Amino acid sequence: MNISILGCGWLGLPLAKKLLEDGHIVNGSTTSREKMSSLSSEGISPFVIQLFEEGVQGDISSFLGNSKVLIIDIPPGLRKDPEANFVAKIGLLKSFIEKSGIEKVLFVSATSVYQDMVDFPVYTEEITANGNAENAKQLIGAEELLKDSEKYKTTILRFGGLIGPGRHPVNYLSGKSDLKDPEGPINLIPLEDCIGIISSILEKDVWGETFNAVVPNHTTRKNYYTRIAKEKGLASMTFVEDSPSKGKIIESVKIDEILGYKFKNTI
Repeated sequence: MNISILGCGWLGLPLAKKLLEDGHIVNGSTTSREKMSSLSSEGISPFVIQLFEEGVQGDISSFLGNSKVLIIDIPPGLRKDPEANFVAKIGLLKSFIEKSGIEKVLFVSATSVYQDMVDFPVYTEEITANGNAENAKQLIGAEELLKDSEKYKTTILRFGGLIGPGRHPVNYLSGKSDLKDPEGPINLIPLEDCIGIISSILEKDVWGETFNAVVPNHTTRKNYYTRIAKEKGLASMTFVEDSPSKGKIIESVKIDEILGYKFKNTI
């Protein structure tokens, strides 16, 4: 099967490699021309594609090309540009998708679409996303925009905090003081499981669904990050203990019920 991956970064590149191993033909995008040779060396057909609110830089038509599936794995980018309109960018992309031969879209979203609260609400896929931070609102808007089409089917995949090679929140938290929400539950997912779940969606041909994807371990932030810092030999951190913690518990009900996927990691 021909698959296009918009965003061959920390997740997209190893995902592309796995899909190639499974016998798929993969188009992969990057925003840097310097990375094209590295994509090509892996057997990925490389494209420089960048979305803007007013247009697309790059040959988006050829990137979508003969593919039947598009995997969208790009962040809203609000940290770099707080004024960015991610929904507008996705709306522009959608116009190209609908003119292409793409039949199925997998949108990588995040569990940040759910609001943190002091009573640690439990969110399943059946609960409406209620995040009110700008990043959450933009992701929710992008999800709704992509789902609202008769030209293709969309599955939404909401990952928890991503961990894996070169990426772990403890690396940033190590040595810091007065960290908030010590009793807040963790909601994390390793790279291996991210790729495994996406592969399962493709293999089982599951579209028109929304999945939460978080390892079912919701120990507290304080306990977890203190333990991981010790295991990694990193400086410990301290937490604010004199105010109520906020957080949430994400349940991945449909990962088991629909995909039958079993997490490979317990973190």
